[in-house]
Amino acid sequence: MEPLCGRGPEKKILLDNLYAREARLIAIYGRRRVGKTFLIRSVYKDTLVFECSGIHGASLKQQLQNFSLALQKAQGAALPLAVPGDWLSAFQMLEQFLTLRDSHHPAVVFFDELPWLHGPRSGFLSAFGHFWNTWASRQSKLIVVICGSAASWMIKHIINNKGGLHQRINERIRLEPFTLTETEAYLEQNKVRLDRYQLLQLYMAIGGIPPYLQAIKPGESAAQAIDRICFTKNGILTGEFTNLYQSLFDEASHHMAIVRELAKHGGGLNRNEIIEACRLSSGGTASVLLDELTESGFINKQVPYEKSNKDSIYKLSDEYSLFYLKFMDKRKNTGDDTWLRISESPSGRSWAGYAFEAVCLKHVMHLKKALGIDGMLTTEATWRFIPGQGHPGAQIDLLIDRADHTINICEIKYARDTFSIDTAYAAELRRKVSVFREKTKTKKTLFLTMITTYGVSNNTTATGLIQKQLTMDDLF
Repeated sequence: MEPLCGRGPEKKILLDNLYAREARLIAIYGRRRVGKTFLIRSVYKDTLVFECSGIHGASLKQQLQNFSLALQKAQGAALPLAVPGDWLSAFQMLEQFLTLRDSHHPAVVFFDELPWLHGPRSGFLSAFGHFWNTWASRQSKLIVVICGSAASWMIKHIINNKGGLHQRINERIRLEPFTLTETEAYLEQNKVRLDRYQLLQLYMAIGGIPPYLQAIKPGESAAQAIDRICFTKNGILTGEFTNLYQSLFDEASHHMAIVRELAKHGGGLNRNEIIEACRLSSGGTASVLLDELTESGFINKQVPYEKSNKDSIYKLSDEYSLFYLKFMDKRKNTGDDTWLRISESPSGRSWAGYAFEAVCLKHVMHLKKALGIDGMLTTEATWRFIPGQGHPGAQIDLLIDRADHTINICEIKYARDTFSIDTAYAAELRRKVSVFREKTKTKKTLFLTMITTYGVSNNTTATGLIQKQLTMDDLF
């Protein structure tokens, strides 16, 4: 097994629980292929005594047979074990096996893809709750880890469980894709060495998903790698989009419809706009779909500055989904340098601007650290004033409202070289700040902050206008 890269905070949580005296129940969730299983196997490799992973779409009989084989492996038995008739019997068998362990040393029990184990009328969850409450929770140094890719299911049925598992979870970990820093370290571990501009290109296209990054070969440029894995017949990401959503959601067509619609609108859509565009029910169905996509990390929900939760804007935040829908979906013409040709086109440049903005919004903590305010209480938001009645509109990519009576108004610009601010753009920036102050009536100090790839040219136009500037290096 390759070394675990990154995941410092998550690793600390898992190790801290390993040294607890009492039994611990840990729930981990996050989108498919984000590295949940690898994390558990890496951190708990010396203490993992039992592991059972659910099978997608399998019957109850098949899941129980799968459990029996997992228990046989854990016991090191040469002969097959009896297949339990139900989950209550299965957990009784597991209890008997664990009773024989040395209670002076930590032992980890791992149930992977829990939503797949809990099929319709399977009784898995009630049997698991009974197992935990009546026996497992009383065992010293026993750690039970339950894991699932269907994040919304994990939230509803495990974290917010109203039955036997109500308030039983000791730790919950939502595993996110790699940050840019972790992506850089992971690729270097795999002998892939690229400059940060090319790393940024890769990240904007496929995100920080370890198996996607694992496909990058040493000696390839970012453009070559994207060409091979996205635009060739056997590229690993050519058919990933549909598989990804169908493996997570029972009614995936509705989720994909929302994602497809958001891909058309870089500025995002509110709930009512999504309902209308996708022809959804205005009742609870839309809320469930949006919550499921949000919890699974495919979209994010942003509350505009000085607005309430009902005014939230939803944006597509999964890099691969956006890239696929912009450039891969239904594309027939491929070949050498496909991505190089696309990236030079107007649609390629437009995508880069939006994708870079999305990456910056995911790395706000890095931006705060670069600004020297990472320890300060802040609120991050977007802001938009719709034009009308002779008043010009204005939109701000990111606001960092600080506890020190200051607001960073962040303008995010993607460029392939040092960004130059000309007279017209400078006037636009001044107008944007002026409209914001007028419409919000804020008395706070406003710092116009540029976030670019290579920085801003130090010309006379920019001097005195930009109070702070950050580059892509500050995202790592």
